[in-house]
Amino acid sequence: MYVESEGVRLAVHEHGDRSAPTVVLVHGYPDTHRVWDDVVPLLAEEFHVVTYDVRGAGASSAPRGLASYRLPVLARDLFAVIAAVSPDAPVHVVAHDWGSIQAWEAVTTPDAPIASYTSISGPCLDHVGHWLRRRPTARHLKQLLHSWYIVAFHLPFVAPLLWRHVIGPRWRSIAHRLEGVTPHVSPSIVRDGVQGIALYRANFVPRLRSPRVRRTDVPVLVVQPSRDRYVTAGVTEDVERWASDVRRHVVDAGHWVPITHAHTVARLVTDQVTAHSRPA
Repeated sequence: MYVESEGVRLAVHEHGDRSAPTVVLVHGYPDTHRVWDDVVPLLAEEFHVVTYDVRGAGASSAPRGLASYRLPVLARDLFAVIAAVSPDAPVHVVAHDWGSIQAWEAVTTPDAPIASYTSISGPCLDHVGHWLRRRPTARHLKQLLHSWYIVAFHLPFVAPLLWRHVIGPRWRSIAHRLEGVTPHVSPSIVRDGVQGIALYRANFVPRLRSPRVRRTDVPVLVVQPSRDRYVTAGVTEDVERWASDVRRHVVDAGHWVPITHAHTVARLVTDQVTAHSRPA
């Protein structure tokens, strides 16, 4: 089905029993909802599971302009999906990579209809902005070295050209060579890769330069892959400063945990949802 959000059509997929607690899975860049393909059937045995293509990816609309990809807009997309699939009860959000970054925006919005949040490899950019403002440490330097690609994404013309002619057409083999994973590549991967650059350009500099105060009382589980090449543990070291209920779990894995460790993700999510679901 499709959900409308501020003129954008979001492709939404539902699995499992709608009377069970609802779990919404949010994918990152340059993935689509299919990054969760191995996790969904495991969770759908117990829960109402929802995936969707975020704006600019897969079968969802791809509006033009950086303003269409700012974090508050992305959070409103998530709220629109939640309203459509679970209008009467809060949901449990699980998000990876850029999905996690935009889900943090939603979770730190007052009165968000979210019962729990599982964050995988994606920090709140405002939290990172405050973290970077401290006296520089080895952890800061390590994350900056891991974030070289973000600088590349801000170079005019370079990143789109690379995605159209080099990275996009070869994404499956590149991901396998770098990470040892075989991603579920969408037919729209070239468009998705080019359009998704707007996520970085619309949000990184404003949020890191002028970080806001973003707090939440939603129970948070931070899942940190120990071998993540792109998001180091340092960027989430201050989460307890902003969230009142935080648990952490380290997984011996690389960045694409939903693909390589689907059973681990499903188990962690099941525990989180069960712990924070209202009795029937």
